[in-house]
Amino acid sequence: MWRPPERIKWKPAPGRWPTREEAERSMLFSPVEIGPLRLESRTWVPAMVPWRATEEGFVTDENLEWYERFARGRPGAIVVEATGIRDIPSGPLLRIGHDRFVPGLRELVQTVRRASGGRTRLLIQVIDFLAVRRRPEPGKFFARYLEIQPWLRARLGAEDWPEERVRATLAELPEDELARVLETRELEALRYGYRERVTDMDLAHVRALPAVLPDLFAGAARRAQAAGFDGVELHYAHAYTMASFLSRLNDRPDGYGGARESRVRLPLEVFRRVRETVGAAFPVGCRFLAEECVDGGNTIEDTAFFGVEFARAGMDFLSLSRGGKFDDAKQPAIGWAAYPYTGPSGYECMPQYVSDARGPFGRNVEPSAAIRMAVRAAGFATPVVVTGGVHGFEQAEALLREEKADIVGLARQSLADPDWFEKVRTGHGDEVMVCEYTNYCEALDQKHEQVTCQLWDRKGLDAPGVRRTRDGKRRLVPAVWRAPRG
Repeated sequence: MWRPPERIKWKPAPGRWPTREEAERSMLFSPVEIGPLRLESRTWVPAMVPWRATEEGFVTDENLEWYERFARGRPGAIVVEATGIRDIPSGPLLRIGHDRFVPGLRELVQTVRRASGGRTRLLIQVIDFLAVRRRPEPGKFFARYLEIQPWLRARLGAEDWPEERVRATLAELPEDELARVLETRELEALRYGYRERVTDMDLAHVRALPAVLPDLFAGAARRAQAAGFDGVELHYAHAYTMASFLSRLNDRPDGYGGARESRVRLPLEVFRRVRETVGAAFPVGCRFLAEECVDGGNTIEDTAFFGVEFARAGMDFLSLSRGGKFDDAKQPAIGWAAYPYTGPSGYECMPQYVSDARGPFGRNVEPSAAIRMAVRAAGFATPVVVTGGVHGFEQAEALLREEKADIVGLARQSLADPDWFEKVRTGHGDEVMVCEYTNYCEALDQKHEQVTCQLWDRKGLDAPGVRRTRDGKRRLVPAVWRAPRG
């Protein structure tokens, strides 16, 4: 992952922990409504992908144990990981693109309800993504994947050469010559792996996205409702399809790109189709970016506009993240796919303890607060979920009291200690395992390995019933915490 050049080492600063009585009087542990749904507290576990589903996208026992462990901490809401809306293979990610996935998802809902005593609400994040392929071996790229076009022959001076000679010649060219001969996207496919974009209007299935996606998202939401989820979060963030439609870099000429009003058109059409399908009694919101953090990408002016339009359309909540784009991702090793959290924008999404003068905590707060302010100024009370480096009670409470957030999300901190919520609520905050922001978890995610935390994954490995990672070296969930008596 990219690191800021300053290389300043920061330490988490959770501040003073509240007594039980102070927690009970706090805003953080007060109820809030997201549309028709009441949360017991303003605490939120954002979607995180733990890589525990089957290769076909079905719920496993490891998924159940993962979400059960978070539910024991009794946050106000948990959002289940990004779950694919298409009925296509996508590796060990949960899927919801067919009715056959519903029974497993229903069991997941029931597991969370049992573990939380019915106090935690469960939503599911639904996502679409376009094709991303691994960085190829150069020999295979030139021998099999590259299309030999007439203009390419002309640039080589090889109009009359047999194709085999053209391919062999290209494979021997130095980097500077390849940059002269190949098109930008061909060079990208060679150096980073092929990646589709929403602006690839030469591809029929990309042109058809505005016609196809509303029904795909609506079908996913219908299945989520049938499985018993309390609501759905539309994934409009980071490097994926819907965020790409929102991006200022989207210049589609078909009325779905260019001006802000056109870029927000499909996200609104998707939401409206979902709402028509599930009805007003089923909460629907979205996660989108407060800032894209890439050259030419969306800034606060764009995203405040989107936030107001989402609120105007009737979304029940807005959850805000930042960065995490393919545009500035680090070049992957041969045989690996590009990962959208390895460049500067990825750092903005998941900043590490080695940071710049701004530090890794709260980088998303002020942009998110600006969007919330724009929504309020437009006359809407839509709850806004703010995330990013929150690990202490005082931090979270200040966000609420200063009206910078309505709900506070804790991702890496809840991974470090799923009992954060219960410990703080019951006056045992001094027992919290505080996230150190080393991004140990992010490194595992990048390699598509089962995600764990270094604060607990090597402890008590030999305890009875401990489920381990596939290599047998790490436990999959932290040990159960029990509040001290007295």
